[in-house]
Amino acid sequence: MRPDIRPVRLRPFDLLSLGTIGLRTRRVRAALSALGISIGIATMIMVTGIPASSERALMDELSALGTNLLQAVPAPERDETPRFPREAVAMVRRIGPVTAATAVANTHTVVRRSDLLDPKDGSGLSVLASELDLLDVLDARVRSGRFLDRAGASFPTVVLGAVAATRLGFPTVPADGPPPQVLIANAWFSVIGILSPTPLSPDVDRAVLVGWDSARAELGFDGHPTTIYVRAHEPAIEAVRAVLPATVHPGQPSQVLVTRPSDALAAKRATQNTFAALFVGLALVALLVGGIGVANTMVISVLERRSEIGLRRALGANRGQIRGQFLTESVLLSLLGGLAGTVLGLLGTAGYAIAHGWPVVVPGGAIPAALGGAVLVGVIAGVYPSVRAARMTPTAALAGS
Repeated sequence: MRPDIRPVRLRPFDLLSLGTIGLRTRRVRAALSALGISIGIATMIMVTGIPASSERALMDELSALGTNLLQAVPAPERDETPRFPREAVAMVRRIGPVTAATAVANTHTVVRRSDLLDPKDGSGLSVLASELDLLDVLDARVRSGRFLDRAGASFPTVVLGAVAATRLGFPTVPADGPPPQVLIANAWFSVIGILSPTPLSPDVDRAVLVGWDSARAELGFDGHPTTIYVRAHEPAIEAVRAVLPATVHPGQPSQVLVTRPSDALAAKRATQNTFAALFVGLALVALLVGGIGVANTMVISVLERRSEIGLRRALGANRGQIRGQFLTESVLLSLLGGLAGTVLGLLGTAGYAIAHGWPVVVPGGAIPAALGGAVLVGVIAGVYPSVRAARMTPTAALAGS
């Protein structure tokens, strides 16, 4: 070979054409090999998507338990219970991470179904003055009728908690006709709504809720809240809890008790960490199994195609071109399996999630990671077979055919 003659470099298209020879001439084997890698990739998608769907369903349930809800109440003292300032709720709403805040206040009055009952027998129920956004903050629902609104807040109307409705004997609010009435102190109030159970605040279940303005006008309410409910961004819930006492009662923050974040928050974070570790472990096992299958297929392919390798070397193909051919074939084989496995994994995840009533969730990086993993597996699995093929001399390859 003259010094000015250089080996011919294959163009990408030519290299791609050579890399598909084995796939086109041995279709059944190529399909079976791709099936092996596709099962591995599908497994990776499913072990990522199914737990993620389950996690989302679990997180929705845990979030419904109030992981971002705080409750501030006065700390009891010997002589009297401290009172919050009237502007406490407005001050709480100014805290940056707080998304909503509302309040109720105990009016210290007795509710009765009839004026013939004992004036001291309140059936173990409390009469609470309520702000109009209480339902939104507590994520509560009206079972029958409607909740307090601005139009009727100043009128003598009430909404019953689930337990209060049962004790007072009102299963529903009639759609037609006059509403039922209850006697609070010496004033009659019309029942306009009944709440569904509120697991976030059992006190509301055992309460008769009166509009803030109506409580002032009819029951002598002084406007001081006794319980403040706060919703905040979950990552900042501990920080909000730390500043809440001083915000609610700047003069006497020690007189404010704030509930800790729900135990569901700790369970939620522990679950997220457990699922993350599970994802990584199962995905690595799936990729390892798929990579071993591809490597085995490529080694056998090199052994079976020694005559082809020897003939190409005899016609002038250099070692780099032989390496490129088999490495390309390995990558293409893995990529085809990765595409098929991604589709299978998505279908399997969707089917399993729908069957269990979960939202279908596939982590955003799962699909790119699956395809990238397939290519990486193809490269790693094809290195040894391609190097082995390139080291064959033409005479040895043709002699062994």
